[in-house]
Amino acid sequence: MPHLTRTDSDAIAHIELNAPERLNALSDGMLAALQSELDALKTDTTIRVVILSGAGKAFCAGHDLREMQAARQNDDGGAAAWGDLFTRCATMMQTVQSLPQPVIAQVHGIATAAGCQLVATCDLAVAADSCKFGVNGVNIGLFCSTPMVALTRNIPRKHAFEMLTTGRFIDAAEAQSLGLINKSVPDSDLVQETRALAQTIAAKLPVAVKTGKQAFYDQAQMTTADAYAYTGQIMVDNMLDAQTNEGIAAFLEKRDPDWS
Repeated sequence: MPHLTRTDSDAIAHIELNAPERLNALSDGMLAALQSELDALKTDTTIRVVILSGAGKAFCAGHDLREMQAARQNDDGGAAAWGDLFTRCATMMQTVQSLPQPVIAQVHGIATAAGCQLVATCDLAVAADSCKFGVNGVNIGLFCSTPMVALTRNIPRKHAFEMLTTGRFIDAAEAQSLGLINKSVPDSDLVQETRALAQTIAAKLPVAVKTGKQAFYDQAQMTTADAYAYTGQIMVDNMLDAQTNEGIAAFLEKRDPDWS
């Protein structure tokens, strides 16, 4: 059985994690499959938006603890294997945000540890009302240090630290109020609501969205002055694009833009 499936329609790629028997854990195979698919999307100009979901009863339960425990049998006690695992996971997470296309997490069931990290990493997230989120590794003695990186860039620090140190799960309503997800919707509406968001974005000018996404993450790491200087030039470059000119002209002429 493949680790994931991909379905493309209307310029939207829907990637589904496909290991429901393991709650779509980020095993070595799953990480490799995700990295390969994300790398392919970097140059796929037919795709404007990506939806990421999980098969079965959960979005993603984090790393595969059985695989991690098996590495203890290695000569070094597992250190090299675990270091490699977290490096590859970090690369995959950063690839999500470096894609030209916005990535929307479609979340149901549970999203725990590295699964919660994946939700926090995606550019946008829509969750079912019944969904639970946690960075609960502390409950088994393993602090969620790598998930913490994405989490603390999404929600206020004190709330993040509480989740990390208590292992407490939060529901979708709280996740929305904290900023971990964009919206919480009835379970029966999850697919439709996520698709509607993807279609709205897919209708925008691709070069503008691509330029904007890169600038969004780049400027967040700069000082205010540097960010204004950088984004000012980004807007100049965006204005110079012929399709942007068509979009502005269409607005002024009260017609739909022809971006074909």
